[in-house]
Amino acid sequence: MDRAGVRRAMALMEEAGWTVQDGQLRNAQGQPFAFEILLNQNGTAMRSGSEVQQIVNIYVEALRPLGITPRITLLDSAQYIERTNNYQFDMTWYERGLSLSPGSEQRLYWGRDGVTTPGSRNWMGIDSPAAEAMIDAMVAADTAEDFTAAVQALDRVLTAGRYVIPVSFSPISRLAHAADLKYPEEIPMYGDWPGFLPEVWWQETN
Repeated sequence: MDRAGVRRAMALMEEAGWTVQDGQLRNAQGQPFAFEILLNQNGTAMRSGSEVQQIVNIYVEALRPLGITPRITLLDSAQYIERTNNYQFDMTWYERGLSLSPGSEQRLYWGRDGVTTPGSRNWMGIDSPAAEAMIDAMVAADTAEDFTAAVQALDRVLTAGRYVIPVSFSPISRLAHAADLKYPEEIPMYGDWPGFLPEVWWQETN
């Protein structure tokens, strides 16, 4: 429990007109600060539904000192996909896997078309000219230096926007392969791009 953070959060809420009344955060009209957390009861590709719910429960408990009690809604996969495709949620769980060499797919995650077009991965509704410009610069980059600069600038834009509450990440990439496979003696040219790991394995022959 970050007590200093809770005090800062309470101060910001009060500035916005929200105060704790009878243990619940309410506005001047007495309306409670409430929102829904939408979850897929079957979990995700990387976490089970029970594991996700346990993590979300910890988050919900952390909000209690602020007088906030979110409502958790569990749906089957079909209902969950329907609602997330149409952005019909306040908050939800999302696991994002990206390439080590990001490209035009970034528009699917951060492009402004996702604000209104169903089925994108811009679940948080980002509409940022700066993010769009960095994606354009990334895709059009002619040199490794320009590409790296654009990717890092996009990262700063997304971080500053605080669009998500980060939970965890893996600092390493894992690759399962047969024991008789190995890297070639010389890495192909396309493996020299910054942040790109060649995924071509050659079979060792006797």
